[in-house]
Amino acid sequence: MEYVRIASIEDPLFRQVHQLLSEVFPPEEVLEYSLWKEPLEDPGIRVFAAVHEGVVVGTTEYRYYADWNVAMTDFTIIGREGLGIGRFLAHSRLKDLQKLAQENGQSALYGMFAEIYDPYRVQEHEFGGIKPMDPFVRREVLSHLGYKRIGFPYVHPSWQGDGEAVTGLDLCFMPQDEEQNVLEARLAADFLSRYYAVLENKPQAWLDMVARLRTQDKLALLPI
Repeated sequence: MEYVRIASIEDPLFRQVHQLLSEVFPPEEVLEYSLWKEPLEDPGIRVFAAVHEGVVVGTTEYRYYADWNVAMTDFTIIGREGLGIGRFLAHSRLKDLQKLAQENGQSALYGMFAEIYDPYRVQEHEFGGIKPMDPFVRREVLSHLGYKRIGFPYVHPSWQGDGEAVTGLDLCFMPQDEEQNVLEARLAADFLSRYYAVLENKPQAWLDMVARLRTQDKLALLPI
């Protein structure tokens, strides 16, 4: 299996990647095809495909923020059972991120953010048609990887740009130090402000949430 970076909308593998996105996530979570041109060309956004016998069988997108020494996992998609794709993607991604951290003068990555669906609160999501993409399974797998829920009520702006607040997810963090049980609230607020800067139309609930974070010191990292 190959771990192949996709850096252009013209890459023939990208159509397969976008098809996986459309099959797995609800419409408000998926950026329209043509709008991917600039993100793919952005050196700070890393989109990789797991390619098996010439076919995209999984994909992941993530970002590294050098000034904070943290990463954000945008998505991880498994397209076929029985190939160990999830482990392959997680291992390859972490290896790449640790390399970026070391090039940035750090001994190791501080940690990684991720938005994780909470199917115990919102159960109508249908994910991809295969069991590894079931939100209950995904949540448990991410817990095993070391992700922890950041202790505050979370909403995020819809990627459709309509200003709607999307609920049913938790903002989580996977610290490099497994014993870490708090996160700096300012880091969470700064990260969210930069991550969603591309969306001009943000819901008031999101703006209020970020403002509250800026009044806090530490946030608990809780089990998921």
